[in-house]
Amino acid sequence: MLAAYRGTGYNVMLFLHILTALVAFAPAFVHPLLANQTKALDATGRGKVLGMLAGNGRRIYAPALILTGLFGFAMQGMSDGVIEFGQTWFWLAIVVWIVMNGVLHAVLLPAERAVAAGDESASSRVDAGGAILTVLLLVMLYLMVFQPGL
Repeated sequence: MLAAYRGTGYNVMLFLHILTALVAFAPAFVHPLLANQTKALDATGRGKVLGMLAGNGRRIYAPALILTGLFGFAMQGMSDGVIEFGQTWFWLAIVVWIVMNGVLHAVLLPAERAVAAGDESASSRVDAGGAILTVLLLVMLYLMVFQPGL
């Protein structure tokens, strides 16, 4: 066994789990503000800023979301049986995490790239994907804090 439940190794995984979740969801709060602020820029400047945001999604936020789940699995493995796959909150969290990754990779990231390339019609998909991810984040927070079915 690598570490005991609530031991140093487990707490390191918990720290990394929370840190990567914060990184993964930072754009959910910041990008709508930045996208709105870029409307004052000319098309070239707006495209550059939105392109940077889309690139960050692919290089930073998407990997952080994947790592968040992997660190969660590591914590489950280090929990000395306190956290089990059969617990309702845990398997629901896995389902929500998979759906989050699907929305991010299939809807949000492609739509952000399209908007950065000048396709303003894709901005509605960015808004919808962001809203769905925000709701899923709230569901995930509920599952993590209250652990229903424990």
